[in-house]
Amino acid sequence: MAHGDRDIRQHGLNRTEFGVLELLYHKGPQPLQQIGSKVLMSSGNITYVVDKLEKKGLARRRVSTEDRRLIYAEVTDAGSSFIEEVFPKHARSIEASVEGLTAEEQKQATELLKKLGLHAERTFKEGSSPS
Repeated sequence: MAHGDRDIRQHGLNRTEFGVLELLYHKGPQPLQQIGSKVLMSSGNITYVVDKLEKKGLARRRVSTEDRRLIYAEVTDAGSSFIEEVFPKHARSIEASVEGLTAEEQKQATELLKKLGLHAERTFKEGSSPS
């Protein structure tokens, strides 16, 4: 995480901002209420993060045309350009941080981390705390 954080900070964002921006870029507009569960953050934090991304011109809010109570966050053109420029280097930074593992070990680590993430997401949604 330290390698990734250092890389992200060089671009004026923190891990949370980068994660939300990446989500919006790769998955498209997201209801504010659902972003938290996708990046494992509280809704109060999501509001703060989207505010910061808006001030930087990387994301914006949009009211749903079907239900005015529903507010979406979406990436701006500047946000898309930012991710397209920064993400490949960031991915290489992450890849370099796991070069201490063989290809097979990297595959196993990926599978285990996905399993752990899915479990964390499920228990987070259920409101359970790890024992």
